[in-house]
Amino acid sequence: MNSNTNGPARSGRRPVVGVCARTAPVTLQGSDLVVSLALGTHLTYLSEAGCTPLLLPLLPGAEDVAGRLDALLVPGGPDLDPALYGAPAHPSTRAVDPAADRVELAVFARVLEARLPVLAICRGMQLLNVLHGGTLHQHLADVTGHDGHRPRGESFTLGRRPLKLRPGSRVAGVLDEAEPMTACHHHQAVDRLGEGLAATGWAEDGTVEAVEVAGHPFAVGVQWEAGQTADRRLHRALADAARAGSGPAVPQK
Repeated sequence: MNSNTNGPARSGRRPVVGVCARTAPVTLQGSDLVVSLALGTHLTYLSEAGCTPLLLPLLPGAEDVAGRLDALLVPGGPDLDPALYGAPAHPSTRAVDPAADRVELAVFARVLEARLPVLAICRGMQLLNVLHGGTLHQHLADVTGHDGHRPRGESFTLGRRPLKLRPGSRVAGVLDEAEPMTACHHHQAVDRLGEGLAATGWAEDGTVEAVEVAGHPFAVGVQWEAGQTADRRLHRALADAARAGSGPAVPQK
């Protein structure tokens, strides 16, 4: 249960959902700036679902905000520092920010310890796996022999891959369809699954596409780009979990 002094989300106030920020260079009014930002659809979908999104810049001390949250969304972003899981960097591993990685891991750990609902997307799912002692394939095409998970093109393109879900899993209940498809854009993926995690979704080539924390009320990671399509189901499920405060846990592996 959240220890927020404002009372639990079910008291009637809008649940506060932390959204881990990403850092990027921008040009604004002729000035080159570095900003902390989030994908607008994540904020919109959470707001539409009755929550108040709160942007969390990945700076030291960000984990101390966990006690004021009702849930956390960890979105996609740059590659993780391979040193976090004891591996040398692959030539394709890029845009690594070890300082931000450490802060985000601390935020993630604090929120999970508080048993708050979590939705981890793309990089977020990879971070969840590394937090639990797992490892990553640093360049998935080396394993699968294709670029279907990150199609190459002149513009950002989502890959559409058939998705097999574990019956009875949290994510299967949220999506609730017979033949779901991913909308993905990633070149890294789970290699060794972290301790205490259950794989609950796979692409047709065996790539792990969804994981859940065993025994946790709602801690779901998906490898696809939730938030970059019109599909709001996962955001709504996170909002519902934030309001409820608890729910049936994913079964142990």
